[in-house]
Amino acid sequence: MNFKIMIDKLHLLNRFLSFVKIDTQSDPSSDNTPSTKKQWKLANKIAEELKNIGLSQVSIDENAYVFGTLPSNVNHHVPTIGFISHFDTSPDFTANNVNPKIIQNYDGKDIILNAKENIILSPNYFEELSFYKGQTIITTDGKTLLGADDKAGVCEIISAMEYLKKHPEIKHGTIKVGFTPDEEIGRGAKKFDISKFGAEWAYTMDGSQIGELEYENFNAANVKITIYGKIVHPGYAKGKMINSMHYAQKLIEKLPKKEVPELTQDYQGFFHLQSIEGNVEKTILNYLIRDHDLNLFNNRKIIIKEIVNKLSKEFNKVRFEIDIQDQYFNMKEKIVPVIHIVEIAETAMKELKIKPIIKPIRGGTDGSQLSYMGLPCPNIFAGGHNFHGPYEYIPLQSMVMATNVICKIAELTQERYR
Repeated sequence: MNFKIMIDKLHLLNRFLSFVKIDTQSDPSSDNTPSTKKQWKLANKIAEELKNIGLSQVSIDENAYVFGTLPSNVNHHVPTIGFISHFDTSPDFTANNVNPKIIQNYDGKDIILNAKENIILSPNYFEELSFYKGQTIITTDGKTLLGADDKAGVCEIISAMEYLKKHPEIKHGTIKVGFTPDEEIGRGAKKFDISKFGAEWAYTMDGSQIGELEYENFNAANVKITIYGKIVHPGYAKGKMINSMHYAQKLIEKLPKKEVPELTQDYQGFFHLQSIEGNVEKTILNYLIRDHDLNLFNNRKIIIKEIVNKLSKEFNKVRFEIDIQDQYFNMKEKIVPVIHIVEIAETAMKELKIKPIIKPIRGGTDGSQLSYMGLPCPNIFAGGHNFHGPYEYIPLQSMVMATNVICKIAELTQERYR
């Protein structure tokens, strides 16, 4: 039976606001899990909320992974499914003292986030903003990121479980929920206990625009290049000083200039200079390599290695070191054999009058790693835009619809196996 899902918007909003005000920024320089102690505050809050809404088997392990179970309310066998989100926020921009703004009945014009710093969220620059005229928009105050990536997903999953618990007329099988630390630094799935989680497949709620449904993502690697120079007094430097920063510049110029994030789209890969830190003595460049095609991805790694090797030979007094670490791979290979799990999500959206936007992710999610660990895990929209910076925002209606999609997937899955 098809029931109309009526999510309490105010309740959803208040839950979201309570989450984003907790700083959970992860730290790539830390070897701990979670990488920052402050992530524990939200992890514990999530576990407490799961208990309060009546979920069973709620647990939080020594690495801050939070699991819970909504038991089946039908007699027939239904595969156990899961929903997963991460609660850390990006290290790229500050998440300290998040102070969200609530824009009621958005008028379609510029939103002044911070007048003093002249930070303006404009539909002339961020075109998608115009889609949400007349809706409630949650933004930053221009000083921090918002944290909709992925506290919106966390909020939506908890709210959907709460709704299903309160509305047993919506039939479903056993549902597992999981919440992870450190996804933003590529480690969200590293210590995820697939066996303990116990689902046959799952969905990450970690996409952007309403309607997004993704089962392809980048193959990804981190590259660290260290260039060693030699410092002497500049007044006596002729023939002696080696300025590592000059050789870093030569390396940057050797890479394809058009294959960067700001000039690529869709299935096009890139080299992304994420950070550079240096002085005369030593310069470190951190690159991200991304490509959907595995052969092209591997070729990018070869290209950057060859550039480093050629520069080492050409400037033999300069020492170059390169370290390449694979992060994750395209989940498409693992999803296509079980494509019905994507079809269920697509049908759920269509029944809710949401137009599915099936496209490749220009990034990665916990789901890409989890899929290779044996838990097929497509990605569904959480509703936010402009992640990892002060222009981040999320429409409340998109959060409501994402919550509805979770409930509808649960209902459709049990119907499929009835």
